[in-house]
Amino acid sequence: QVRLVESGGGLVQPGGSLRLSCAASGNIYSINAMAWYRQAPGKERELVADIAKGDTTNYADSVKGRFTISGDNRAVSLQMNSLKPEDTGVYYCNLRGQRWYRGTTSDYWGQGTQVTVSS
Repeated sequence: QVRLVESGGGLVQPGGSLRLSCAASGNIYSINAMAWYRQAPGKERELVADIAKGDTTNYADSVKGRFTISGDNRAVSLQMNSLKPEDTGVYYCNLRGQRWYRGTTSDYWGQGTQVTVSS
């Protein structure tokens, strides 16, 4: 079983900063990538940023220059600066990988952490 535990959400004023962290545990053979997604009320879940093997990163256009994703072994963090009200939502940690040698590549999700940007 793979478990992802997120932390670091909360309420922050526009222009402020937050740092989200996610730690993975359980039976994991190989990780292809880890990522952060978010879902705003009434909207679909969207990719915020991901980091793949070799530390290749990818960001949504809406967060480029403001957010930074970093990874270390089985953990991933998201530093969020210059936050805007439109960044509000539930942020989910994602891991894509295999649980054993030549196993199926699957997606695993954390329970989500609320980020609210409001004055």
